[in-house]
Amino acid sequence: MKKIVLLLGLFFPSIMSIAQNQLVNVIPKPYHVVSEAGVFKFDESVRILAETTPGILKSAHMFADQLLKTTATSLRFDSVRYKNTRYITIFREDSARWCGPEGYHLVISGNGIEIVALTEAGIFYALQTLRQLMPAEFGQDKNLDLSTIEIPCMTISDKPRFIWRGMNFDCGRHFMEVDFIKRYIDLLAFHKMNILHWHLTEDQGWRIEIKKYPELTKVGAWRKEDDGGMYGGFYTQAQIREVVAYAAERYVTVVPEIEMPGHALAALASYPQLSCTGGPFEVEKRWGVFNDIYCAGNDSVFIFLQDVLTEVMDLFPSKYIHIGGDEAPKVRWEACPKCQARMKSENLKSEEE
Repeated sequence: MKKIVLLLGLFFPSIMSIAQNQLVNVIPKPYHVVSEAGVFKFDESVRILAETTPGILKSAHMFADQLLKTTATSLRFDSVRYKNTRYITIFREDSARWCGPEGYHLVISGNGIEIVALTEAGIFYALQTLRQLMPAEFGQDKNLDLSTIEIPCMTISDKPRFIWRGMNFDCGRHFMEVDFIKRYIDLLAFHKMNILHWHLTEDQGWRIEIKKYPELTKVGAWRKEDDGGMYGGFYTQAQIREVVAYAAERYVTVVPEIEMPGHALAALASYPQLSCTGGPFEVEKRWGVFNDIYCAGNDSVFIFLQDVLTEVMDLFPSKYIHIGGDEAPKVRWEACPKCQARMKSENLKSEEE
């Protein structure tokens, strides 16, 4: 019997740790959680003590602004620590190196909340976890009583399993307003996702302003629907810079998608000379895969794409641009003298090559 009791004593902490981990409502599930007795209760005496780098202060003020929106109570920021004061402390430290560039340590006790990370991104993600531990109304215009907000004591050590944590956002087929995109970015960041894959060109619409080719948005951004109405829209370069900057403040990288050689009917409707047949074309209103794509034998196509991508690269600091490459039937290339001549000059045996 003593052996059984001893074994239970050895395994009981592990069982409790697993059970407590499952009770923490944080998405994605943290790498390691240890729950403690007690709660941290908010009141007007709570202050923030944060490292004074711009990125960390920005993240800390985002949290404070959401608390203000929820409770109409403004948290005070201190530059030094005072005795007998409960703080949310936010600092970078080498001790958090184990967590990597996006990980963090979050310690919640009855006397305060401590956040430590190696980088500003880690600090931001720790604050997202703290946000998730707050009441569901946090960040909304609910006018909650600050004194009713309490969160359980615990220690969280977290780091991402994947470096690339993204969502695709298809504005090519359905145009989304800038405010909606910002809300989408907020939700990505709230769940610690760091990539917005922004699909900007399609058969059904060209959504990005390219100054060297104004017809892309004058013509290609709009399609005629079955009821005769026009549907569409596009983002000016100023709007794109605004979105990219908004995302960067939330540690989200925007990766643009500029489709080629297929899914290009919006571009071909704007500049039909870029096709194999010369058109005419209309911006497509149906979904599917279509035979008309950029002409691979036409030098002007490569000049066009180089010009487009040059402007795109100036707008997006991402290391990557997604260029599609799928769903591109070779029917037009098979019948196009220019494409066949290109195949011959490049010693290619097939259109697929």
